[in-house]
Amino acid sequence: MLIGFNMRKKDQGFTLIELMIVVGVIGILSAISLPAYQVLVIRSQVAESIVLLDSAKVNTDDSVVIYGSFPSNQAELVALNTNILGVYGSITGVSDINDDAGSIIYKLSSSNVNKNIQNKSVWYTRTTLTGEWSCYTDLAQLYAVGDCTTISTAPIGS
Repeated sequence: MLIGFNMRKKDQGFTLIELMIVVGVIGILSAISLPAYQVLVIRSQVAESIVLLDSAKVNTDDSVVIYGSFPSNQAELVALNTNILGVYGSITGVSDINDDAGSIIYKLSSSNVNKNIQNKSVWYTRTTLTGEWSCYTDLAQLYAVGDCTTISTAPIGS
C-alpha cells in the first residue's frame, strides 16, 4: 500500500450525479450533431444525380455534335450509352427539346431516400446559342448540391 494513499471500498467508482452529467453531455452533443448528419446524408443521396447527369451531359453533347440534335427521350439517352439508373433515383427523360437544346431530368425515388427529398428532381438544361449547361432543382436550397439553382417546379420529362 502506498503511503498517504488510503482508498476505501466505498470511494471507488462514479456517483450517480457524475453519471447523469455524462449522459446529459452525450445527449446534448447528439442533439446538436444528428440534424447536421441528416443533412449530410441527404446531400450524399442527391449527389448521385450530379454523377448521372454529368455522364448524360457528355453523351448529349456528343449527340449534338455528331447527329445535330438533342436526344428526344430516355431511350435515346440509353442508346448513347448513358447510365440512367442510380441507387436513389434515375434519369426519367428529357424535356423542352429544341434542336440542340433541352433538359435532362433526374428524379429521386419515392421509397429509398430521405422523406425530405422524395420525388424531387435535379435537371441540366442546355442552351441553344452557346451550348452551355445549367443545373436546376426543386429541392430546398439546404439540400441542393453543386451550383444548382433552386426553382419551384421541375419540368415534365418524357
